[in-house]
Amino acid sequence: MGFNNSAVEERGDSSLFSYVQQHLDKDFSPVRVLKEESEARILLLRHSVSGQLFVLRDFTGNPEIYQKLMTVSSPFLPRVYEVASQDNRLLVLEEYIQGDTLYSILEHGLFSPGKARRIALQLCEALRILHSFGAVHRDVKPENIILRGSEAVLIDFDASRIQKTSGASDTVVLGTTGYAAPEQYGLSQTDGRADIYSLGVVLNVMLTGDHPSVRLAKGHMGRVIRRCTMTNPAQRYPNVRHLAEAL
Repeated sequence: MGFNNSAVEERGDSSLFSYVQQHLDKDFSPVRVLKEESEARILLLRHSVSGQLFVLRDFTGNPEIYQKLMTVSSPFLPRVYEVASQDNRLLVLEEYIQGDTLYSILEHGLFSPGKARRIALQLCEALRILHSFGAVHRDVKPENIILRGSEAVLIDFDASRIQKTSGASDTVVLGTTGYAAPEQYGLSQTDGRADIYSLGVVLNVMLTGDHPSVRLAKGHMGRVIRRCTMTNPAQRYPNVRHLAEAL
């Protein structure tokens, strides 16, 4: 469910932003605040007619990733229905994913190798789609993975960026300590291999509860994780297709 795009396709960014704000107030009612920070607020909304739940992201950032996600339909990524921007402020209306985060599930125990492999393969597919249009997620971690039944859904693209072909390093350092690849700390430009590093850490945590530098999973899975988390990006899997084949 989105807004009437035909009514706003001739408008500028400012008019579109105002239009979206008006329809949000008219057609949706707030349920609760999911997250609030200094420059970002995430709300759970209910559509007044259908009763369907949606997520509204109100934050400062670049709209490019979310605009590209509007063209995507995958069980492993949330649907994005509307994106509006004004003066670097974004409003994003997206699908509400009903389920538990991987983080909350890991508080109660670890995963079997078979289930961890299945989740990792689904996340490989989500990342394959992102990487196909030049995007890097840059914050793959258990808090940003929701298990919806048998599906693992990768969420939260606020830290994502389109891969740059120039420049020695990322302009802004983003990511979560322990999961972010070394190059995300300003050492070099990030590409899809940074997400492979993070996914390797997530896979190891699912199996052992620890970062691979503390305790590496055993056997074949451990060998896969070791390659994912090499400090030098050139020594990792070159893309998620190769990682999926190794899994």
